[in-house]
Amino acid sequence: MGVGGINQLSGELGLVNTSTTSSTTMNGNANVNINVNGNSSSDLKDQNLLKLQKHHFSCWRSQRKPLSWSFVCGIMLFALGLISLFTGHVVSDLEYYSQRLIKPHLYTKWSGSNHEPINIWKSKYTEVYYGCSRRGRHFRSAIPQRFSNGYLLIATSGGLNQQRTGITDAVVVARILNATLVVPSLDHNSYWKDESDFSDIFDVDWFISSLAKDVKIVKRVPDKVMRSMQKPPYTMRVPRKSTPEDYIELVLPILLRRRVVQLYKFDYRLANDLDPELQKLRCRVNYHALRFTRPIQEIGTKVVMNMREMAKRFIAVHLRFEPDMLAFSGCYYGGGEKEINELREIRKRWDTLPDLSPLEERKRGKCPLTPEEVGVMLRALGYKNDTYLYVASGEIYGGDATLQPLRELFPNFYTKERLASEELKSLAPFSSRLAAIDYIVCDESDVFVTNNNGNMAKILAGRRRYMGHKRTIKPNAKRLSALFMSRDTMDWRTFTKKVKSAQRGFMGEPDEMKPGRGEFHEFPAACICRRRTRRPTNSTTEDIDDISESERWRRFPNSTSIPESFGSLVDMEEDEFLPRL
Repeated sequence: MGVGGINQLSGELGLVNTSTTSSTTMNGNANVNINVNGNSSSDLKDQNLLKLQKHHFSCWRSQRKPLSWSFVCGIMLFALGLISLFTGHVVSDLEYYSQRLIKPHLYTKWSGSNHEPINIWKSKYTEVYYGCSRRGRHFRSAIPQRFSNGYLLIATSGGLNQQRTGITDAVVVARILNATLVVPSLDHNSYWKDESDFSDIFDVDWFISSLAKDVKIVKRVPDKVMRSMQKPPYTMRVPRKSTPEDYIELVLPILLRRRVVQLYKFDYRLANDLDPELQKLRCRVNYHALRFTRPIQEIGTKVVMNMREMAKRFIAVHLRFEPDMLAFSGCYYGGGEKEINELREIRKRWDTLPDLSPLEERKRGKCPLTPEEVGVMLRALGYKNDTYLYVASGEIYGGDATLQPLRELFPNFYTKERLASEELKSLAPFSSRLAAIDYIVCDESDVFVTNNNGNMAKILAGRRRYMGHKRTIKPNAKRLSALFMSRDTMDWRTFTKKVKSAQRGFMGEPDEMKPGRGEFHEFPAACICRRRTRRPTNSTTEDIDDISESERWRRFPNSTSIPESFGSLVDMEEDEFLPRL
C-alpha cells in the first residue's frame, strides 16, 4: 500500500503513466521488502523522474524562437537615430546624452558614481579635512650643536618657489645627517638675477626658533670652526631624488671628516617618499616655518583686503605665460617668425633641451593655455563675467594684447601693480619679493587656478590641500587642448559640457590624492587628516581620527578616502557666451 500511495501521488502530478503504476502495484510486496532492506528501486524511480523533467524542459526550449541579431541591431540603430533627430548632436558623445536624457538618479546608479553638482567655489569637504603635521611623541628632539656631525651649507637654485622646495628639503636632510643647518643661501644667478637674501624674503628668526625642536639652525658657521678648518668647505652636488640612505652613504662620511659640507644646486634633491615623520617635518617647514618678512606680508595683506572690499569672493589665476616658460615648453602660439626667433634665443640658456614639435607638445598637454583659453575654461565651468579676477604673473609674452581677450571675458581684472602700485616701487628690482606678493594673494583667494605644473602651482596646490582642500583648479591641458582645437565644430552648451567632463579630477577635491601620486609638495598626503569618524568592524567601531590620508590608505586599502564619491561640475544658471567666441 505504501508504494501504491506513492505511485498514485506521482500519477496525480503527471510524472508517470498508469500502466507503470499498475505494474508496480502488482509487485508491491516484493518492492516493499527490497525497500526495507535498502535496495535501489527508489533511486531508479528518482532517475526516471529526472529524465522526464529534462525531456519536458528540452521540449520547451525547442519551442522558443531565437531573436534575430539583425532585428536587435535594427532596434538599436532606430533608437540612436531618434536621439540624433531630437537633439541635433552627434550620438557618439555618450556621456553627454547619458547626462541629458537619462534621469539623474538612474545615471548615477548605472555609472557607479554620484554625479551630484560640485560647488565651483568651495569643496563641501573643506571642513572635513585639515592639516596635521605635529611632531610624533617618538620623534626625538634635535641634537645640540656641539654634538652634531657637522655644519651643512645649502645653495638653492631657481626662482622663489623652486628655492622654497630646496629650503624645505634642506631641513629634512640636516635632520637625516644629524647636522647643524646653516640658513640656506638663495640663488643670485638665475634667469631673474634677483640679489635678495634669505632674510630679505623670509623671517629668519622665526625660521630658526620654530624648528628648534627638529633641527639646530644657525645663521653662519662659527668663526672658531672656520679657523680650525685646514681646507675650505667641501662642495658637492647630490643626484636628484636621493634617498636618506644615499645621503648617509655619500654625504655623511665627508661631513664627519671635513666638518663643513656645502650642497649646491639644491632643488628636488630629496626623494619623494620618506618616513611619515620626515614628511611631517617637510610640512612644518613649508607651511609654518617659512613665514614672509613683515614688509612683504603687509603688502600682500593689503592687496587681499582691496580685493575683499570689492568682492565677497575672487579667483586668483597664475597664468605663467612668461617668455622663459614658453621657450622652455617648446610650444608655438601663432606669432610667426618673430615669436619663433625670440623664444629660440631664450631657449639657448638650457643646453640639454631637445628639439620638440610644438603641435605634438600641445596634443600631449605640455603647453600652457593662453590667457584667453584660461578665461574660456573658467566661463565654461560656470564663473560669470562679473567674477573678480586677480592675475598673478610676471612679464606676459605679448603684453596687453595677449591679456585683452581675458579682460573682455572678465572685466573685473586686477593685478598687484594696479592694487598697490606705490608700495611695490621699492620691490620692483626684486622678482622673488614680487613673486611672494602673488603667493600671498593666491593662497588667500577663494579659487586658485594654475596654468602649468610649475613650482608655484605645486607649492600652492599642496598648501591649499593642507588648509582644507580650498578650491584649486588645474587645467586638464591634454583634453582641453583638443577641445579648443575643435571648438568651432560645436555649440557653446556642448562645449561647456565637455569642459566640465574634462575637469573632473582636476578641481582640488580630496579624492585626487592617490598613494604615490605626484610630488609630495603638491600632494602632502602624510600631513592631511580627516576629522573624527568611526569605522564599523565586526563587533565594535574603531576610532580612526587624526591619522593621515597616507596612513589611512595603508591601514584600510579597500576603503575610500572620503564619505562618498564626488559629483559632476554644477550647471550654474544659463550664461550666454560672447558671440565672437
